[in-house]
Amino acid sequence: MKKVAVIMGSDSDWAVVKGACSQLKEFGIPYEAHILSAHRTPEKAAEFAKTARQNGFGVLICAAGMAAHLAGAFAGNSTLPVIGIPMKGGAVDGLDALLATVQMPSGIPVATVAINGAKNAAVLAAQMLAISDDELAARLDAARVKMAEQIAEKEAKLQQEVLSL
Repeated sequence: MKKVAVIMGSDSDWAVVKGACSQLKEFGIPYEAHILSAHRTPEKAAEFAKTARQNGFGVLICAAGMAAHLAGAFAGNSTLPVIGIPMKGGAVDGLDALLATVQMPSGIPVATVAINGAKNAAVLAAQMLAISDDELAARLDAARVKMAEQIAEKEAKLQQEVLSL
């Protein structure tokens, strides 16, 4: 199975980004997490992106706030799928990061999840890898069934509470 790279621009992103790592682990997907900056370590970030495929990665997840150039820098240096996680914070509370992540030039796409949407980034990465991995696809299907069962349990509990009013 291909690995997922989980890249953050700063250690301050870890509190959110570890949710992606936990989700990947739950699906049994190997991953690596690294701090690389598009601005402070541009050569290292570019080298990681350029060699990611040959190093066994299948998807790159990049989390960054404010200027949020990390996902775009990785997408510009790799043809692997890149998923951007815009991080909350800064003067406009993550809106700048969202816009910087989603507004990529034609030909250099970055899939973008919600602000602080680390878990969804991991699920999307899993779905991408599951295109060619039937076992992973089955784990994704099972996770969906489990979510539906949890909602059904909550609905039953709510109806009991409504009836007791």
